[in-house]
This record gives sequence, structure tokens and C-alpha cells, in this order.
Amino acid sequence: MLSVELHTHSERSHDGRDPVDLLLEQAAAVGLDAIAVTDHDAIDASIEAADRAAEYGLVGIVGMEVTCAAGHVLAFGIEELVPSGLPYEETLDRIHDQGGIAVVPHPFQKTRHGVAAHIDDDQLASADAIEVYNSRLLTGRANRKAERFALKRDLPMTAGSDAHVSEMVGQAVTEVDADERSAAGILEAIAAGRTSVIGRRTPWHVSFRQAAGGAKRRVLRRLEDLR
Repeated sequence: MLSVELHTHSERSHDGRDPVDLLLEQAAAVGLDAIAVTDHDAIDASIEAADRAAEYGLVGIVGMEVTCAAGHVLAFGIEELVPSGLPYEETLDRIHDQGGIAVVPHPFQKTRHGVAAHIDDDQLASADAIEVYNSRLLTGRANRKAERFALKRDLPMTAGSDAHVSEMVGQAVTEVDADERSAAGILEAIAAGRTSVIGRRTPWHVSFRQAAGGAKRRVLRRLEDLR
């Protein structure tokens, strides 16, 4: 079994803080086998992380968190940016056209761009997997609802730390029964449902700090853009 972190953000996300090297260092320090950097509507840092992962003894998976018209979708195994703002089903098609897989993160969390409020159950079930444990959900109710949905529809399940600071990398891990220690092997196993999830909730004060820090960085970047 490989321990895989599937949901992290670098400084190149509008609300991320740390550079790629700190995310990779943390992933190696906590004993992960693989990591995907999934910045919001950006792919450059993820490609860099995948290229450098072997230096840290890790498998790098290229990915991103796409903001589609319905909410957020994680794209893995892609080579090019998936545009934001497209309808949910077209977003999944764009991911699949690149040979990637589409995983829906925090689907029932309305305040964090969960898609479930804007699509029906059959559309949600058309994803390749559902993130059923997200470390940044404070009550756990939405996680449990996601898990129940995945079990009912017999969908593969993943976990993710949704780390916006490097020290939270590894809070939630997807254990993957892959045939080989490679990005392709990991994604194939996820799509086949050979996964289990483990995780710890992000401490509330860290979640608050991540959110506050992200809001401050967004304001500063907008001010910079106006100059």
C-alpha cells in the first residue's frame, strides 16, 4: 500500500502560502510515498513538484483544483491546464480527454465550493472518485455525507489534507493498493477503487490561520494587480 497525499496547495494558489520545496520536504518527513500539488486553477507548481518529487524519494502526481461552474473538481494525471468556469460535465470531459481522472473534493460543503448543491446525484456519481475525508471540515458532517454517498454508489474514495500551509501536508492520506510505485499506477488503482482513507482533522486554530492568511494574500495580490 502506498500513502498518497492528494490535496495540497502551494504559494501559487490564491490562498496558499508555501513554495513547492516545503510541501515536498514535509511529505517526505511524514513518510508519504506520493503527493499531488492541486493549486486552484493553476498547474505550473504541480508540474514542478512532480518533476522534483524523486529528489525527495516521492512519486509526484500532476494535478489541479478546477473551479467549474458547479464548484471544485480535482483533476489528476493531466498535462495541461483545465479551464475554469466550464459546466461540471464538460470539466470532467476535459480531464478525461487528457487521460486523467476527476475526483470531487468536499462535495457537500456549500461554503467551500462543493458541487453537490448545483448538480444532481447522477452527475456527482459520474466522477471517478469522491473525496470522503477532508481535513479542513470542522464538524465532519459533510465528510460523513460524502462517505455515505460513495458507499451507496459504489464509488472509489479518497482523502486529502487540503493543506494550504506545508505543515498540514499528510493530515489526511489515501492509502492506495497500486500495482507499481508510479503516478500512472496510483491513478489506475484509485479509479479501480483500491483505496482506503485515514486522516486527522486540521486543528481549528490552524484552519482559521490558513483562512485568514489566504484572505490577506488575496487582498495583497489584488492590490498588486492594480498597480
